[in-house]
Amino acid sequence: MLRVFSLLVAAVTALFVFTGVTAAPALAQGKKLTLVVPGIPPIFASLVAYVADRQGFFTKYGAAVEVKPSESGTAGARALVSRDVDISLSPSPLIVSQISNAGVDLVGVYGLPNPSYVLASTDPKAGCKDAAGQAVGVDTVGGARSNALKEILASCGAKIEDVQQVTLPSSATQQAMIADRIKFGVLHFDELPVIEAQGKPVKVVLTLNEVNPNSHFAMFTVRRTDLAERRDNYVRVLAGLIAAARFMAASENADRFAEIAAGFGRAKDEAKGALKRFVEVDYWPVTHDGLPAAKLEAVIATAVKTGGILAGKQPVTYERLVDRSIWKDAQGLVASTY
Repeated sequence: MLRVFSLLVAAVTALFVFTGVTAAPALAQGKKLTLVVPGIPPIFASLVAYVADRQGFFTKYGAAVEVKPSESGTAGARALVSRDVDISLSPSPLIVSQISNAGVDLVGVYGLPNPSYVLASTDPKAGCKDAAGQAVGVDTVGGARSNALKEILASCGAKIEDVQQVTLPSSATQQAMIADRIKFGVLHFDELPVIEAQGKPVKVVLTLNEVNPNSHFAMFTVRRTDLAERRDNYVRVLAGLIAAARFMAASENADRFAEIAAGFGRAKDEAKGALKRFVEVDYWPVTHDGLPAAKLEAVIATAVKTGGILAGKQPVTYERLVDRSIWKDAQGLVASTY
């Protein structure tokens, strides 16, 4: 009887492995992938990775993942190129420039297509041109906020060289504006209430979406060679992120999201209010991969126009920039559990 039972267990186990049912736990024991997201503390966009981690979605889909912070998406992209991390959430214009200028072998697998950058000022009368000659808080010169500033200034006939870029973490930019050390900063719209909560009025001078509706914010990016070698692992990581995006989009989960955000210094009420606004603009896509050709081709064209892609360099093509099959397989994996 024991032998029959053992043979039955072996047969059932073999069937489950063949159909992929138990593949997830097995993979979770494999090499842990390092996913780096921008902001110390994390920017709002990065919270999708922490939700996937805290809610167990990575483990659910068989991905062993360590989520780590970096000062900025630019720093994360550099770490990815140097093979210090396996996945980075980085600005789309930066990835376009890196591939085009240096031929780095990166590829985007999931996008956040709708930027939330604003040029903000504690001067209630400030306009776009008033930033000229002023210090403006950005993440890194040449980084995501710096590139957003360049586009915003161009809309009113100004140049990036007309301002003094001050490189600060996003939280430090907010504090510098509160303390009147600088009057201008490039912020995400969820960061504005932090300044207002300190009794400091803040004005949105212009948003990136206003000046460039075809802008694209960021992509989860990987090395193409690693994707070829460990494709299934990356599919499972992406499944965890998609599940987290679904979780965040459901209003009944807002309180739990606020609890997770509070662990990174966010006020719960502010986090809940910001989440609603982010979900409304499809910030973390649930029904698509966030890699629309029209937007990313516009990013490439803008990089050529503004010098993000150096003269004489061949601009990356859309087909080279992204791999849409990873999201498709990950979405199928998530859909099978709902």
